Amino acid sequence: MSYGAAPALQTAVFQRLSTWAPLTGVAIYDAVPPNVTGTFVLIGPEETRDQSDKSGAGAEHQMVISVITDATGFLSIKTIAADISDALIGAPLSLTRGSLVSLFFLRAMARRIEEGETRRIDLTFRARVQL
Repeated sequence: MSYGAAPALQTAVFQRLSTWAPLTGVAIYDAVPPNVTGTFVLIGPEETRDQSDKSGAGAEHQMVISVITDATGFLSIKTIAADISDALIGAPLSLTRGSLVSLFFLRAMARRIEEGETRRIDLTFRARVQL
């Protein structure tokens, strides 16, 4: 197993989301910036497992992409979450290391955090990468 394709996968996901027309104007980060307000997307935690087989080395990356807002209601971030899903599922992502075999949506969880003032949707995707 190798974690070697992880930076390439994150870069490709960031590029795809930052150039996806429906997400124009939505800030995308890989760390929560200090004193941020409004709505933003966070490319967050990732869990990786070995998926090597006879054909060669590979890894399965389960990555979480979050939509976070201090606006009231969930509708606006559900729309952004749907746009993220549309941007990534079946996307022809080109990696600088390894190759993307598949990218699937696994689950989503919408919730209130920080005593109900902030809303967050965590989308989990499964990416299979061959090295």
